[in-house]
Amino acid sequence: MAMQIGSPDADGEEQFNNTINTTPLVDVMLVLLIIFLITIPVVTHTIKLELPKERNLPTQTKPENIVLAVNRDGEVFWGLERMPDHEALVARLKVESVKDPQPEVHIRGDQEGRYEGVGRVVVACQRAGIFKVGFITEPPAGQAVSR
Repeated sequence: MAMQIGSPDADGEEQFNNTINTTPLVDVMLVLLIIFLITIPVVTHTIKLELPKERNLPTQTKPENIVLAVNRDGEVFWGLERMPDHEALVARLKVESVKDPQPEVHIRGDQEGRYEGVGRVVVACQRAGIFKVGFITEPPAGQAVSR
C-alpha cells in the first residue's frame, strides 16, 4: 500500500512555490520602524548650553601687550627681535609673567605656516605662567572693521 503526497506533475517531480515570502521582511521592517520612532526623540535631546556668540572686535593694542609673531618657517619674533630658541622665549616670558598686572600675549601666525610653530608659542606661554593669550587675525575681505 503506497500513499501519494502532493500531486506530481508529468515528470514526477513536485512543483515548488517560486514566489518570495515577504511576510518576515515586513515584520522586520515594522520592528525597525518602531525602534527608530522610539530612539529618535532620545537622540535629539542634548544638554542645554549657552554657546558663546562670535564677536569680531578690533584689539586694543596697549604698550604693555607682548606681540609674538610666527612666520611660515616657524621662527618666533618678539616684536622685531628674532628669538634664538624655545628656552630663550620661555625665559623671557617668565620675566614678563611676574609683572602686575600681567601683560597679554598676542600671537600673530602666518597663514601659510604650520600650526606646530604657533602651538610651541602657546606651550611656552603656558610654561611661563602667562594667563591671557590671544590670536591676531585679519577680518575677511569685505567685512568692515568698526570701532
